[in-house]
Amino acid sequence: MEKKDFEAWLDNISIAFLSLTDLQKNETLDHLISLSGAVQLRHLSNNLEILLKRDFLQLLPLELSFYLLKWLDPQTLLTCCLVSKQWNKVISACTEVWQTACKNLGWQIDDSVQDPLHWKKVYLKAILRMKQLKDHEAFETSSLIGHSARVYALYYKDGLLCTGSDDLSAKLWDVSTGQCIYGIQTHTCAAVKFDEQKLVTGSFDNTVACWEWSSGAKTQHFRGHSGAVFSVDYNDELDILVSGSADFTVKVWALSTGTCLNTLTGHTEWVTKVVLQKCKVKSLMHSPGDYILLSADKYEIKIWPIGREINCKCLRTLSVSEDRSISLQPRLHFDGKYIVCSSALGLYQWDFASYDILRVIKPPDFLNVSLLGFGEIFALLFDNRYLYIMDLRTEKLISRWPLPEYRKSKRGSSFLAGEMSWLNGLNGQNDTGLVFATSMPDHSIHLVLWKEHD
Repeated sequence: MEKKDFEAWLDNISIAFLSLTDLQKNETLDHLISLSGAVQLRHLSNNLEILLKRDFLQLLPLELSFYLLKWLDPQTLLTCCLVSKQWNKVISACTEVWQTACKNLGWQIDDSVQDPLHWKKVYLKAILRMKQLKDHEAFETSSLIGHSARVYALYYKDGLLCTGSDDLSAKLWDVSTGQCIYGIQTHTCAAVKFDEQKLVTGSFDNTVACWEWSSGAKTQHFRGHSGAVFSVDYNDELDILVSGSADFTVKVWALSTGTCLNTLTGHTEWVTKVVLQKCKVKSLMHSPGDYILLSADKYEIKIWPIGREINCKCLRTLSVSEDRSISLQPRLHFDGKYIVCSSALGLYQWDFASYDILRVIKPPDFLNVSLLGFGEIFALLFDNRYLYIMDLRTEKLISRWPLPEYRKSKRGSSFLAGEMSWLNGLNGQNDTGLVFATSMPDHSIHLVLWKEHD
């Protein structure tokens, strides 16, 4: 049969075939197959599987495609992206799938980002960073050298690290460059805190002092403690400075004049930590926006209302054991909602609205870790050998980093956490800069920093 005649015949047969019922079509195919020889049957076998395939992502409405894709894990989705350009386009635009995958990794989600292809890129960046953490390859180290005696006090803020030393000096360092920005002569520093203009130091000479960075001049001297001052905090808005001392007291001072406004008593051990913070929750004892003072010793955390009034009474005393059989470690986290402190039994988290213990996080049996930082997603912990990251959703350690033989301190001031925002969830921008700093026996400062993204 000539080609032209064949094509006309095939058109007529096709029109007739399409007019048949499904049953009649099946009978027709059965009859044609029975008439076929080996060549036709082999052709049918080779092409049947291809004919049966359907691209469901292309055929289904987009909303239904997204619904089906939700049931696949991210790694499978990435493999599916290789099927075709159309599949890659549809899967990459499935915003909710990639946002959920990022959240599961501990990533912060900014819902204001409208670009449908954005979150797949974020996931790829997130999975790489989390793999680095799992493989213990997310950090790098450096050192700051400049003090000639032991460094006993550290404080970090906005990329700057302040160090106070027994060499009667305090230095301010740019962590990113390792350069010393300011160096001023002080007394022996047991605690330091700074801002752009001033430095406040607590000293082993039982005093607190305020210094001006630009000139090195002492602008205030706070005298009244009868023991070393281990911790200081201040608030310019309230014009208040607070100090915790080895004399078992906390003193409240007028920051601008150096006048002692009040001496808070009740501690029976060295006061190793004071924290001045705005409350973020409401209870019978305080409201959002109220300023709260926390003071901690070896066994207890005391909570005080603070403000422009001079007198204040302790609102509550928190402890982990009534008989003082378990001591608290000298690190304290308070963000206005929760109080967190570590002990030999684990991390204790109190709800600040009710003062109830929300949970006790017990690390693995072989570890006796201390608290450095605590967030909504991650906690930063350490012991004598390693720095650890814990996923607070599972209470599992997900990463560690080796530490050198750093200088030990019973008060916990010679080591600190750096940037803290990533503890509430990584976002691809906050995993930069300082992670941890500690003073070394050779008077240098050992830094642990995030590695830059590849």
